[in-house]
Amino acid sequence: MFSGLQLQAQDTERPKVGLVLSGGGAKGFAHIGALKVIDSLGIKVDYIAGTSMGAIIGSLYSSGYTGKQLDSLFKTIDFDMLINDKFSRKSKSLAERNNSERYAVSLPFQKFKISLPSGLSRGQNVYNLLYKMMLPVNDVSNFEDLPIPFFCIATNIETGEPVVLDSGNLAEVVAASGAFPSLFQPVIIDDNIYIDGGVTNNYPIKELREKGMDIIIGVDVQDGLKDREALDSAPDILLQINNFRTINDMKVKRKLTDIYIKPDITNFSVISFNEGRDIVKNGEVAAKEQLEALKKLKEAQKDFTVKKHLSVTDSIKIRSINVTGNKRYTRSYVLGKLKLKGGDDISYEELNKGVNNLVATNNFDAFRYKLLPTDLEGVYDLDAKIKESETSTFIKLGVHYDGLYKSAALINISQKRLLSKNDIAALDIVLGDNIRYDFDYFIDKGFYVSIGLKSRYNQFDRRVNANLLLQPDDPLLVNLNKVDVELQDQTNQLYFQTLLAKEFAINSGIEHKRLKITTENLNNNNTGEDFTFENTDYFSVFGNLKIDNYDNRYFPNNGFWFDGNLHWYLAASGFNNDFEPFSIAKAEIGYAFSPLDKLSINLKTSGGFQLGDRSTNFLNFAFGGYGENFINNIDSFYGYDYLSIVGNSFVKADINLDYELFKKHYIILSGNFANIEDNIFDDDEWISVPDYTGYALGYSIETFLGPIEAKYTISPELKESYWFFNVGFWF
Repeated sequence: MFSGLQLQAQDTERPKVGLVLSGGGAKGFAHIGALKVIDSLGIKVDYIAGTSMGAIIGSLYSSGYTGKQLDSLFKTIDFDMLINDKFSRKSKSLAERNNSERYAVSLPFQKFKISLPSGLSRGQNVYNLLYKMMLPVNDVSNFEDLPIPFFCIATNIETGEPVVLDSGNLAEVVAASGAFPSLFQPVIIDDNIYIDGGVTNNYPIKELREKGMDIIIGVDVQDGLKDREALDSAPDILLQINNFRTINDMKVKRKLTDIYIKPDITNFSVISFNEGRDIVKNGEVAAKEQLEALKKLKEAQKDFTVKKHLSVTDSIKIRSINVTGNKRYTRSYVLGKLKLKGGDDISYEELNKGVNNLVATNNFDAFRYKLLPTDLEGVYDLDAKIKESETSTFIKLGVHYDGLYKSAALINISQKRLLSKNDIAALDIVLGDNIRYDFDYFIDKGFYVSIGLKSRYNQFDRRVNANLLLQPDDPLLVNLNKVDVELQDQTNQLYFQTLLAKEFAINSGIEHKRLKITTENLNNNNTGEDFTFENTDYFSVFGNLKIDNYDNRYFPNNGFWFDGNLHWYLAASGFNNDFEPFSIAKAEIGYAFSPLDKLSINLKTSGGFQLGDRSTNFLNFAFGGYGENFINNIDSFYGYDYLSIVGNSFVKADINLDYELFKKHYIILSGNFANIEDNIFDDDEWISVPDYTGYALGYSIETFLGPIEAKYTISPELKESYWFFNVGFWF
C-alpha cells in the first residue's frame, strides 16, 4: 500500500501516477466525485486506464476535462434518451415522425419468424455525445498522445479474451468498452466484435502498472456479494454469479492499488442514472477518506498543477462528405437524411440531429463518423462509415379506441428495399368495429424528388348532420335533421415529394376517390334496399405543404406547425350526374410554447373554403367530437357530437393548455371557436362573433401505446355536454 517511504525513495524524481477506474454503469458517476477531489489538490495524473463507465469517464478526463466540468456536463444529459437511443422528434423526417407515432410495438421479421436485435440500443446516441465532447482531441489516434495517456479494456466476443485498446477513434473505442451485453449492440472495430470490457477485466491495474507507473490511484465502483435476502430475482442471481470472478480478482488487485478509493454504492444499481448527484457526492466522500495519502502524493509532485477548462466549439463547417459502406442505399438518400450537401455551415447540434435522423430510419445498425481537420480553421471534411441493417421486414402493432371508429387493432407489415434501394412498402390492416386498410409505397431520394403511391380504405357508421348529405332545397330535409349513415371511402394517390429548405415537405399528385354513403333509415322506393346518398368516383389533382417541428405531437412544449393543401376535382363518374369541377383549399397553423416549467400552450388557427361547383356536399367541412387523423375534411370540435356542424367554408381557432402534473400525466384545458357555414367569405360572416364555441377539461397519460385520454366537453350554445375517450395512437 501507499506509504511515505515509497515517496522518499523517489525524491529525486517525481513519481509517475496512474489512475484506474472500474466499470459499474451509473455507479461510475462516483469516479467524477473522486476526480473533483484529485483536481482540488492539483495532483498530476500521468496515465489513465478504465473499463466500461470507467473508460468513458477516464477518456474524457484524459481529453482535458476537469472533474468539475464532467459533473456539470453529466447533469444536463437525458440518460433515458441517451441509453435507449431515443431521438428527438425534430430530428426525424415527417414520414418517420408519423411512423413512430402510430405503432406501439415494432419487431424485426426475417425468414417468417420474429427476430430480436443483439442489443436494446445501437449506442448511436452514446457515440454522438462522446464524439462531440472529444472534438478537441479529434485528430489524436494514438491515445498516448492525449493530454493524459489513456487505454481501456474491451472483450472480444468471439475469443472471450480481454483486449487493451489504445489507438483508433477514441469515441468508438470507448463505446466498445462500455457495450454492456443485451443493453448495447456489440461494436465492430477492424472486423473484431467487442462488448463490455467488464466481462473479462473490470479493473485493469496490472496493465496500467506495466506502463511504468510508480503510484496507482484506483476508484472501484464494483458490487460486492449480496446476501440471501437481497437475491430475490433471477437477474440478481445471474449478476451475483458474474460477480464471483470480479470479486475474487479484486482480492489481488486491491493489494496492488496504492491509494484505493471505494465509494459506497450499496443503494445504487448500474441503471441508477437519475441518482447521479448522490453517486457523485459519494465518490467525493470516499476520495476524502484517502485525503492524507493523496496529500502525501501531492507533496512528491513539486509543481502545482491546475487543470485548465476545456472548451468545445459548437459551430463547424462541413466542406466535403465521404460516405462508405452504403450498398443498398444511395448517397443522395444518406445526405438527404443527414440534411447535408457539402459546404454547410452548421452547429454540432444540427449535425447530431442529421445523424439521428439517418439512424432513426432503422436502415442502419451503426453510423460512425470522423471530422477530419482541413487547412482552414473550423472547417472539416466528414468521413462516415455506415453499417447497413440486414433486417428489411418488420411487423408493427398498435391498439386504439375513440368515439368515431370505436375499438381497433392495427397490424402493419413494412418491407424495405422491395423494388429499389431506397424504397419502403407498408401495409396497415385495422381490425375491429370498422375494418380499414392503408397502403403506402415510397421511394425516398432525400433532397431530390421522391415518388410515392398510397391507397386507403376507410369506413364508419355514424349519425351525421343531414346537411352534409343533401342540398339545401332537397325535400327530404323537411323531415330530416340527422341521419344514421354508413360511409365507405377508398382513396388512391400517386404523388411526388421533395424537401424544401431542409424542414419543409412539399408534395403534389393525382388522386382517385370513391365515396359511397348509404342509410337504412330511408326506404329506397319501398324495395327494402338501403337509401344511397353518394356512390361516385372523383378524380383530382392536389398539392400539399407541411411544416412540423413540434417537439411532441400530442403534448407539444414548443414548435411550429403548418399544414396546407389544395384539391382540384376535375371529373366524376357514377352517382353524381350533375358534377362540375370545383376546388377545396384549407390550411392550419399552430404554435406551441411553454411560459412556465410544466405549463404548455398550443395555439392553432385554421380555415378553408370551396370554389366552383357546390353540389358535392360530403366533401364539405364537417366538425364535432374529438380526434385526429380524420379523412377528407372532417375535423374535431369540442362541445359537439361528431360530424354535427357542416359548411363549405370555415374559420376556426383553438387554444390548448396542458399542465404536466407529474411525469407524462397531464391536465388539459381547451377551447375552440369557429364560424362554419356555406359561403362565409362572400360577406363579413367569417370575422363576426363566433357562432360555435366549445370547451374541454381532460386528463391524459402518455404511454407506450400512445395517449390515454378522457375529456369532458361542453358547448354554451347547446347547453349539452359530451365525454370523449381515446386510447392509443391515432390511426
